[in-house]
Amino acid sequence: MPPKIRELIEELEKCGFVNRGGKGSHRNFRHPAGLNITISGRSGDDARHYQIKDVKQAIKWASDEEA
Repeated sequence: MPPKIRELIEELEKCGFVNRGGKGSHRNFRHPAGLNITISGRSGDDARHYQIKDVKQAIKWASDEEA
């Protein structure tokens, strides 16, 4: 079973991403180092495969920047 959108958001926030708001069901996150990522969907929806992949890449990028 895929993770929920809210779980992806929690992972991003743990890594230092800040929710900058958005329009409708879209949320824009920005890392202090300059990376932006947009997550769409309601918090209880299942995450799509491309969203999971994008979040993993963003977290990897953020951890590489901090090192």
